[in-house]
Amino acid sequence: MSSSNSPYKKLVSKRIEIKESLIRFFFMINGYVAVLFLLLIFIFLLQEAFSVIIEPGVEDFVYSERTDASGESSKVYEWYPTSDDPRYSLVPLIMGSLLTALPATIIATFFGIILGIYLAEIASNRLREILKPAVELFAGIPTVVMGFFIIAVGATLFQDFFGFLNRLNAFVASLGLSLIIIPIIASLSEEAMRSVPIQRRMASYALGATKWQTIIKVVIPSALSGISAGIILGFGRAIGETMIVLMATGNAAELTFDIFRSVRTMTATIAAEMGEVSQQSSHYYALFFIGVVLFVVTFLLNLIAALVLRRMNKKAGNYS
Repeated sequence: MSSSNSPYKKLVSKRIEIKESLIRFFFMINGYVAVLFLLLIFIFLLQEAFSVIIEPGVEDFVYSERTDASGESSKVYEWYPTSDDPRYSLVPLIMGSLLTALPATIIATFFGIILGIYLAEIASNRLREILKPAVELFAGIPTVVMGFFIIAVGATLFQDFFGFLNRLNAFVASLGLSLIIIPIIASLSEEAMRSVPIQRRMASYALGATKWQTIIKVVIPSALSGISAGIILGFGRAIGETMIVLMATGNAAELTFDIFRSVRTMTATIAAEMGEVSQQSSHYYALFFIGVVLFVVTFLLNLIAALVLRRMNKKAGNYS
């Protein structure tokens, strides 16, 4: 009987191997296609931005020279590409991006880690099953809705309370950005904490530590790699966001270090000016150069986060 079933078993096994090979091939092709598309996008951006190396020149994206009435020249950090004397400094745009993304990341890190601790260590299984999908669903809210909410409610509220000179400013935009990156940091922090081996918690309790002492001195340090990856990804998300900063920053392309002043970010500049710029002009190529800078920054941030997560998973695998 077993001998008669042997050819049938071999046939079934062969079919399973063929199906698994086809599935692996399908996912491999999809992976290569995704990488190819990413590479083509970067090549296209680089090709369009290459003209700025010749005109107006890479150094003009840092500062431009201006001569006053007395004949003395000074460095000017301005983005004003439509004037008779166009200026293409990216410094105010980069500073505007940092003034919105860094405070947003700090705010989101505080609330995201607290939420991650609650989901991983305190909430019951039933409550976690409700809260975690709710947090992930919150991350899916369209950013244009978030931007509308922050300028309709937050901007007026904070101006009345603090007396801001500019109703729309970097601080208001950073509040909107923090709302969209809190779920990212919270989810990755929760996963990192839950991946900490139970033996470490038990060892801490055996030494007489309380639950909060175990969380603060054992769980969080052990999950630091995953938490750091969430923070990096959140920062990259804030840098690459467009609609909230376009609506809530005031879009003043001036160099400032004051978080309560109107600023303009790199993403908002591309979104606001690409539809009206003349093709093949210096302004057109300058916008593509901004795109290259954004692409490189976000790619490096995601690469660093991926390496950190890989290190965390490798540690978790060693402990299991």
